[in-house]
Amino acid sequence: MPMKTTTSKEKATALKELIIINNDRYEGYTKAAEQVKDSDLKTLFTKLANESKGFSEELRKHIPFSDDKPERDETTLSGKVFRVWMDIKKALSANDRKAVLASCEFGEDAAKKTYDTILDDPQGVSGELLQLIRTQRSSIQHGHDTVKQLRDSYKK
Repeated sequence: MPMKTTTSKEKATALKELIIINNDRYEGYTKAAEQVKDSDLKTLFTKLANESKGFSEELRKHIPFSDDKPERDETTLSGKVFRVWMDIKKALSANDRKAVLASCEFGEDAAKKTYDTILDDPQGVSGELLQLIRTQRSSIQHGHDTVKQLRDSYKK
């Protein structure tokens, strides 16, 4: 069976997807942190937003073609992830802590899925970069688990 050949362009495309999902995550958590009233959530959301901003910057260093790099603030602005952050905004306006956390968990699921898609078919990604992606995926899992635990422990 012939080996699948990959190009730097495919690698750039995969990295761009990860950068954009982290930009989405950053934007969502930044907005949530600005609007949430609970100090523990404000702290958590700020931490997760900053984490995603750092992830995007780390990944940008590995894109081989400068013209393939997404804008520093490029987001999907469509699809499921955007709707998740709109759900968070709605929950924030209703001051519904559990709904905010549930929406954040859904957003984390979208981020994990994007990472998993890349990890399932790394498209010629080098060992060092693959390790970076795995490390970031692990951190996103930790964020997901923290959000889920807070959601599950909340009693209204």
